[in-house]
Amino acid sequence: MKQYDIVIIGGGPAGLAAAVSAKNSGVDSILILERDKELGGILNQCIHNGFGLHTFQEELTGPEYASRFIEQVEDLKIEYKLNTMVMDITEDKLVTAMNREEGLFEIQAKAVILAMGCRERSRGALNIPGYRPAGIYSAGTAQRLVNMEGFMPGREVVILGSGDIGLIMARRMTLEGAKVKVVSELMPYSGGLKRNIVQCLDDYGIPLKLSHTVVDIKGKERLEGVTLAEVDQKGKPIPGTEEFYSCDTLLLSVGLIPENEISGGMGVEMNPVTSGPKVNESLETNIEGVFACGNVLHVHDLVDFVSEEAASAGKNAAAYVREGDRLENEKEIVLNPVEGVRYTVPGTICVNRMDEKLTVRFRVGGVFKNCYVSAYFDEERVIHRKRQVVAPGEMEQIQLTKEMLLKYPDLKTITVKIEDA
Repeated sequence: MKQYDIVIIGGGPAGLAAAVSAKNSGVDSILILERDKELGGILNQCIHNGFGLHTFQEELTGPEYASRFIEQVEDLKIEYKLNTMVMDITEDKLVTAMNREEGLFEIQAKAVILAMGCRERSRGALNIPGYRPAGIYSAGTAQRLVNMEGFMPGREVVILGSGDIGLIMARRMTLEGAKVKVVSELMPYSGGLKRNIVQCLDDYGIPLKLSHTVVDIKGKERLEGVTLAEVDQKGKPIPGTEEFYSCDTLLLSVGLIPENEISGGMGVEMNPVTSGPKVNESLETNIEGVFACGNVLHVHDLVDFVSEEAASAGKNAAAYVREGDRLENEKEIVLNPVEGVRYTVPGTICVNRMDEKLTVRFRVGGVFKNCYVSAYFDEERVIHRKRQVVAPGEMEQIQLTKEMLLKYPDLKTITVKIEDA
C-alpha cells in the first residue's frame, strides 16, 4: 500500500492551490486525486472573464486561472491521478479509491485535505409541480453544454433563481442568440453578486422579477412554457398574480450544496447552515489531520478567495505533517454568529496556533442597508465597521490579528453581528 504525507481530494481551484502551498511549505510527498479527466475542476467550463483580480491583479477567464495553478503543480512535480474516484476515507486517513488502470486501491495518508467543491441543488429539491418534460436544466449543466460540448439547450429561456451561474448563463444564452425572457427569484433580493446583475441582466435588458417563482410547468414531451406568480413574505404564491411565459428551456440556478458525502462518511462534524465541515483557525475539522477548503467548506463567490483559503489549508496541513497535532488541550475561542450573520468560517480559534492574521469569512441572512459589521470580544465591542449595504449574495469578512487576541487572555466568545447605524 502506498503512503503519502498529504492526500488532496479534488483537483479544482482549491485542491490545486492547497497542493502548491503544501509543497512550498516543505512537504514533498503529495497526491491529488481528481475524478474528472483533467485538472481545473469547474473553472474549465467558466469561460467568461472576471477571475484572478485579487490573486494575479489581472482579469482572466476560468480556464486561464486554472492553467496558472496547473502549471505550478507541474513545475513543482506534484503527483496527481485523474479519472480517479475516492470511494471512502476512514478516520485513520486510509483512502480507498478506484480508477480504470489500478482498479480499487488503498492509500495511507498522514493528512487529508478535502477540496471536493460543491454541486447544484436539483429540481427534485424544489418540488415544482407539473410533468417532467425535456428542456429543464440546472444552470451549470447548460453552461457545460454550451461552453464545452457545443450544444445549445434551447431558444426561448426562462431562468429560475438569481444565483451567479444563472445570471452568467442569461448573458451567455443571449450572446448565443437565444431569447432570455425573464429571471425569476423567490427571495426579495438577488442571490448573485451585484456586478453580475449589472453586467449580465441590466446590460442586456433582461428583466429580474424578485419575489416570484415558477408555480406550473406546461408541456409533456418538451417544455412549452412556465407560469410565474408573485409570492408573499412566507414564500407562498399569491393567487391572481400568475403570468404565463412561453419557453422551451427552463434553467435552474437555485443554490449550491457542498459535496460532503465522503466527509460525513468519515465522521467529520458538519455545520447545518453551510452543509460543510466545522473547522478551526487552521481549517482543520474535528478529525485531527483532516483539513477542508474551498466550496466544500462553504460556497464562495470569488475563486480568488478559494485559492487564498486553500493556500492556508495546505500550509497548515504541511505543519501538521511536520509537527504532529500541536498543543493538545489548548483553550479555544468560539465564534458566535448572531443577528443577521448566518455562520462564520472558522468556527473556533486557538490563539497559540493561529497565524499573525486570520480572515473570518461569513454571509448575512438578508439585505441590510446603512449598517455596521461588529465583533464583540465577550462583552466588549472591538470591531465596528460601517457598510453601505450587505447582502446574502456577497461574502463578507473581518480580519483578526494575533496581537489583538493576545490582549484578551480570558476571551471565550467572539460574537459577530450586524448592527443598525
